[in-house]
Amino acid sequence: MVIGILFVYSSGYSSTGIVLSDEYIKQIIWVCLGLGIAILLMFVNYLRIADFSRYIYAFFIVLLVATLMIGRVVNGARSWIPVFSFGLQPSEFAKVATILFLAFFIDRNSRSLYRLRTMVQALLIVLGPVLLILMQPDLGTALVYVPIFVSMTFVAGFPVRFVAFLLGAGALVIFFSVLPAWHANIAIREYAIVNLVSSTRYGVFTFLVLFGIAALAAIGYLVIRKRYFYWILYVVSMLATSFGGSFVLRRFMKEYQLTRLIVFLDPGIDPQGAGWNVIQSVTAVGSGGWFGKGWLKGTQSHYRFLPQQSTDFIFSIIAEEWGFAGGLLIFLLFSVILARGVYIMISARDRYASLVSAGLVSMIGFHVIINIGMAMGVMPITGIPLFFLSYGGSSLWTGLVAIGLLLNIHIRRYRY
Repeated sequence: MVIGILFVYSSGYSSTGIVLSDEYIKQIIWVCLGLGIAILLMFVNYLRIADFSRYIYAFFIVLLVATLMIGRVVNGARSWIPVFSFGLQPSEFAKVATILFLAFFIDRNSRSLYRLRTMVQALLIVLGPVLLILMQPDLGTALVYVPIFVSMTFVAGFPVRFVAFLLGAGALVIFFSVLPAWHANIAIREYAIVNLVSSTRYGVFTFLVLFGIAALAAIGYLVIRKRYFYWILYVVSMLATSFGGSFVLRRFMKEYQLTRLIVFLDPGIDPQGAGWNVIQSVTAVGSGGWFGKGWLKGTQSHYRFLPQQSTDFIFSIIAEEWGFAGGLLIFLLFSVILARGVYIMISARDRYASLVSAGLVSMIGFHVIINIGMAMGVMPITGIPLFFLSYGGSSLWTGLVAIGLLLNIHIRRYRY
């Protein structure tokens, strides 16, 4: 967080030596308050928190609904509720609330994890906030719930085929969603088969065919009891679910969000527009060399080439001014946090604590991989902040709440 404050300050430092922003002052205040929140959470028994997890979850669901009605639009998404001169982003805190309630639900239904109904109920817990966040729309934050759900269900002991189905269907949803835009903007030649995804008429026909095959496979399995009918049903259901899901996702996605995914595949198709962010970020990271240009001596940020440089692209400034060594330091620090989180998960005294730890570690890890990856041009731009470094109170407090809960679980690992 100290490094974060240093580079939030640097992000507001101009090429003429003038500080153009007071964001670093706000960041210091949020760090101090956030540390207080983390320390308080350490001393509240997490089992007491578990008893109230359903109410915490319900509160943030209501808050997400309120955000859609009275929220403030920032960067194209209605994600913020104004609080005096500040903004509160409920979708950040909702991630922790969902982890707490999902862990509570799984723990209470540990004897029925082999049932599909239990997996569906767990999925519905996650889909509630995801759909509300997609309506804002904030695709980046919604994506964080995917590794949270997958890691928690895997650690809980759900059948691997259930988890694999969700992973496969999720990957195919993204593939089918991006395919028409890729075909229109990047593909050198036309492929008639893409019409199955891009055309509503062909899409409905394809979905009905897949649904029919799945129904026949289900009947075959129930009547003949052959195992291969089950796997036909499994694969075709995955295709049908992802195929239909891609049409729904494209209805939620804004044009600029789809353009970001296309630009990730080829930034050169719009270097002065959607590709600008990636190109400037990669330039900043690459120009740092081994040891960087020195703190407050970066050019990409101080000449204002980098967009959202105090939030989404804070790592780009670090890499430019501290070089490869600074980037490696950030990797090592996050590696310590994640390794300690995994250790806490393994050594937790009960299933609930282990599940909460798994969700929190996957949340932090996903933020790190996606944010640093998009700064280096190896991940699509999704607007996900980098915990503890990016400017912003909501994301910082969410990260510190996660740390407070992990410490809470760790100090009670021997207490019964």
